[in-house]
Amino acid sequence: MRARAGVTAVFFANGLCIGAWAVAIPEIKALFGLSDARLSIVLLAAGVGGLTAMPVAGVLPSKIGGTGRALRISGPLMALLLAALPQTHILSPGIGFLAACAFLFGFVNILVDVPMNAHASVIETRWGSAIMSSFHAAWSAGGLIGSALGGLLIARGAGPALQLGFEAGLALAIMVAASSMIGIGDTRAATRIFALPERKLLALGLIAFLAVLVEGAVTDWSALYMSSEVGAPSGAAAIGFSGYALMMIAGRLLGDSVVRTIGRTRTILYGAAILFVGIGLATGPVSEPAAIVGFALVGLGVANMVPAAFSASAAAASSPSLGVATSATMAYASLLVGPPLFGAIATVSSLRLSFAILLLAAVGIAGLTAMQRGPGT
Repeated sequence: MRARAGVTAVFFANGLCIGAWAVAIPEIKALFGLSDARLSIVLLAAGVGGLTAMPVAGVLPSKIGGTGRALRISGPLMALLLAALPQTHILSPGIGFLAACAFLFGFVNILVDVPMNAHASVIETRWGSAIMSSFHAAWSAGGLIGSALGGLLIARGAGPALQLGFEAGLALAIMVAASSMIGIGDTRAATRIFALPERKLLALGLIAFLAVLVEGAVTDWSALYMSSEVGAPSGAAAIGFSGYALMMIAGRLLGDSVVRTIGRTRTILYGAAILFVGIGLATGPVSEPAAIVGFALVGLGVANMVPAAFSASAAAASSPSLGVATSATMAYASLLVGPPLFGAIATVSSLRLSFAILLLAAVGIAGLTAMQRGPGT
């Protein structure tokens, strides 16, 4: 119970950081005077940092004494880097230092993400029943609070330095408090670092790839979409992401029982259908309520895709850390595809068309899932 509470807090704090960053992106864009294309470079830097960290995240915990120790280092460091992002404007108004800091932020985020999922997998195994979605519900709750608090601070006139600094301090306090509760976690050494994913992990990784592509798009671009395409004021622009995060929490709180009732395959298939409808609403006729409802449905649709993929991968591999890292490498490769794709389409056409492309992701997830047999998916 103590370890579960501690790891739940780590998931929450990690989500808080991501939610805070999501709603700060339009303010960062304005602070540095970035075009959509140049903003996509900054977001791409974070994605490259995350993908670069994957091999390290899979083997580091066993080298330093377990996932618990890894989280005690990477968690606080992530919070500090979040606070540092807007401060790079002091060093230079260009994107060089900002992109470098974004790279480090993405790198360290994976050094939190992979160990916390592997740690959660160990706890789930000892618990004796499916509880992975509950950890991801805590992550979504952190994202919701981080975005809502960030939107409130922005609406009251806070700049990105104050907003991100305040929320980073909150995340830091939670990470430090949780570090004494989480225990040792996964200590098994990985048998391999670079290898093609096994066939049983390939479909899970591809489903997670498309799901994370959607998650990254909403995280990085929803606030900007609400302000530039829908016409929402700066403080209210966070509501789209907040609605997405709120419904993701609801989906993940119910996720474990839903998977046990109808199975993982149907859970993902129904989620893909809901995702398709949500994207359709968000990118349909210009309407702030429709866009908010659409993003909320997107959150509900993708809620249990990544938890299911990570949990199954952790159980199938030689160690939970390696299993999560293998699946996550495929999933987070989407962070390299998403920013330049969205930026290019937005530059040539509009963010509305960029989001409409995600309809294909929903179809792809449904197709991959329908082709699977057995309970592993």
